[in-house]
Amino acid sequence: MNTALKHWKEAATLILAAGNRLGVDALSSRTPPVSGCYGRSHLPHKSRFDYDVLLLKRSSKSGFMPNAYVFPGGMVDSSDFSSEWLDIFKSFSDSPNFGLRGVKQSAETRPPIFATDRLKLGSPIPGEVAFRICALRETFEESGVLMVVPQTEEESLLKSTEDRCATDQILHYKVNDLCSNELTKWRALVNQNPSNFIRMCRELQVLPNIWALHEWGNWLTPAGRYGVTRFDTAFFICCLQETPHTLQDQREIVRFQWSTPSEILQSYEARELWIAPPQFYELSRMCRYPLLSDLHKFASQRAREGCEHWLPVVLTKDEQYISLLPGDKLYPLNSSGETVVGKSTDPQVEDRQDDSALHRIRISDPYTVTLQITITPKYNHLLPVVGSAAPPDSKSEL
Repeated sequence: MNTALKHWKEAATLILAAGNRLGVDALSSRTPPVSGCYGRSHLPHKSRFDYDVLLLKRSSKSGFMPNAYVFPGGMVDSSDFSSEWLDIFKSFSDSPNFGLRGVKQSAETRPPIFATDRLKLGSPIPGEVAFRICALRETFEESGVLMVVPQTEEESLLKSTEDRCATDQILHYKVNDLCSNELTKWRALVNQNPSNFIRMCRELQVLPNIWALHEWGNWLTPAGRYGVTRFDTAFFICCLQETPHTLQDQREIVRFQWSTPSEILQSYEARELWIAPPQFYELSRMCRYPLLSDLHKFASQRAREGCEHWLPVVLTKDEQYISLLPGDKLYPLNSSGETVVGKSTDPQVEDRQDDSALHRIRISDPYTVTLQITITPKYNHLLPVVGSAAPPDSKSEL
């Protein structure tokens, strides 16, 4: 844990995609949409997807984004960086980052959440490992979905991590591979104390399946939008062959749902649920890959590129919010996290002549979000699927 952070608390979240109830081989038999490839609005029709994504509804009493639908995840705990994990992963002690692949991204451009030297902070556990442990632990706590690997499979797992080309083609499927009584018992214990996740792995002789998680992104909470608490969050993605048995914890989480990315976005547009801008952006990205196998292949291969450090900078304009992201022509080149919500009174903000570099989220109200993107994503990442936007309105556009 990085206790020296001034603005944020470190966290991890997991975008969990799983073959839906029709099965991953049933796509060809599904009834095509009447209108062709697209349903209402610009999104691919839900029948084009052979997988669902897990969303959890936060309690109305939550101190951060109450009632929001979010991906499973939460704040890192000191136990995620505990040296006790060295014993759990002892077979991987000679493998850098416990057998996780390295990234091509240079240390200079690596997001601090991954680049920080954890040894200097007193932990022998690399950030890439600890934040995956955090994401898996939080997913288990909040949804009951447990992704672990038996220690009896360590030898084959070691070989597979050495042959990542073969491993990347395999969709993960061993989830919740314990009897319900054991799951219920350990979930309660981990909810009571996160350090019990280590105890569980030791007693059950399992390893958190950190190798099933692929680095996806890094979002930071902007100033002045969601209260005092702000998070520096590592986003991972994982693809499962089948939808696992899922439960809400009835504390922070009051409901769960598995739906296709397009279903979620259309429910959001219809004001049936609320999602924050990062979820909106990432689900719009996933709409590029309606097939689970394609999404898995892309995510596992792209993860080697690394990811960008995204701190949205929020401006106000005519009672709307414009959230600027890196690459936008107005994004401050040296955003240190001190940026607060501001009004677009700067002459540069009013310049509408150059639309060559837009990377922004326009928020008209909590349920009306528009993505404006003309840049090329870094690190071989995806552009979100966006609607056929009209030309900028000179009366309202930045």
